[in-house]
Amino acid sequence: MIIENTYFEGNVKSLGYETGDGKSTVGVINAGEYTFGTAQLEVMHVIEGTLTVLLPNEAEWRTFEKGSHFTVQANSSFSVKTLVQTAYICQYR
Repeated sequence: MIIENTYFEGNVKSLGYETGDGKSTVGVINAGEYTFGTAQLEVMHVIEGTLTVLLPNEAEWRTFEKGSHFTVQANSSFSVKTLVQTAYICQYR
């Protein structure tokens, strides 16, 4: 089953799916700044564009380009900002 997700008044949209490895979403983030909460460990892969990310317990923003990824621990929150539409895959593990 494919699940549609819409966040931040339509500025972030994704499609959720599940494989033998677990749940994942593939989506697009419009230009802007957003804060997400996590219920489980998340691995975010940037597949197009650039995300600047403030990870939990860090003071400095870090930039992730196309082809890179970052991990966010469960039960935390992280912020992202981008100047262009950015596509991602998020794996929930």
